[in-house]
Amino acid sequence: MGKRHFLWAMIAFILVVGLTIHPAWAAYPDKAIEMIIHMGAGSAPDIEGRVFASELSKVLGKPVVPINREGGGGAVAYTHVKNSRPDGYTIAWNSMSILSCTNIGNVPFDYDALDQIGQVMTQPMWFTVREDAKWKTIQDFVADAKKDPGKFKVASAGTGSSTHLAALALDQFAGIQVIHIPMGAVRQTTALLAGEVDACFSVSSQVIDLIKAKKLRFLLGTGETRISVYPEVPTMKEAGYDVVLELFRGVSVPKGTPPEVKAKLEDALMKAANTKAMKDLGERTGLIIVTRNAADFENYLAKADKLIKEILKKAGLYRSGTKK
Repeated sequence: MGKRHFLWAMIAFILVVGLTIHPAWAAYPDKAIEMIIHMGAGSAPDIEGRVFASELSKVLGKPVVPINREGGGGAVAYTHVKNSRPDGYTIAWNSMSILSCTNIGNVPFDYDALDQIGQVMTQPMWFTVREDAKWKTIQDFVADAKKDPGKFKVASAGTGSSTHLAALALDQFAGIQVIHIPMGAVRQTTALLAGEVDACFSVSSQVIDLIKAKKLRFLLGTGETRISVYPEVPTMKEAGYDVVLELFRGVSVPKGTPPEVKAKLEDALMKAANTKAMKDLGERTGLIIVTRNAADFENYLAKADKLIKEILKKAGLYRSGTKK
């Protein structure tokens, strides 16, 4: 075959392949999408994720089905998504746990083993005590904790979880030592009510009804600023602890997902995040709709990853879950 014939044959092949591939992605999605949630039913990620999945379904025109895969502070969920086929039909509802569980070593990979689609929302985490606790301010608790190192029990959702990370940050920046009790996102609240622990770090959607019923009380938030739903609660910076840890929610997909699919998901994410249902959820629970596109979300994660590494190294927990 001459060079000219070979060239035309190659052009024809490329055109045929292009015509067979692109319509497939153009039709995406043509079936249900599984959205993997890293904590169990009734947890904050589950409550928030199910509202978002419903809104995303409306935008995409196909069901987005929430599936809970809890364990390892997110390790089970992120491993499942990482190992899934990169076709856009398995996505992760992610959070700060994608940084904490990877850096603590619950999985043998880093957060960038997944591709990021974008951020949906953010919220502070809250240092929470019973309403009848003697501590009226975070300074009251810190003073007691300094007097009696290792006496007080602070619960979190689990080792390597976002709330565990917030508890470690308070230890380090306030100069205290407490007993960390990993209990699960739902169990930690009932344990606090029962007096099994002295405090916990929680997210507002997990305890909002108990706050309204005056059974629990917030002493501190971890966000950049106070939020309108709880204007009386100071931030860590305002309390004198120079750290910001905001619990984000976003979407990740397996590495190698086609650009066309990621672009469709990114566009749908932006639209679903800004629906009335999501804004109403924010007003009820204290979360804030903050969207970032894929590129901006990648930059945000890189900075947050650096901070989390530092906190876990100081706690002696960096890569403690697995050898790496």
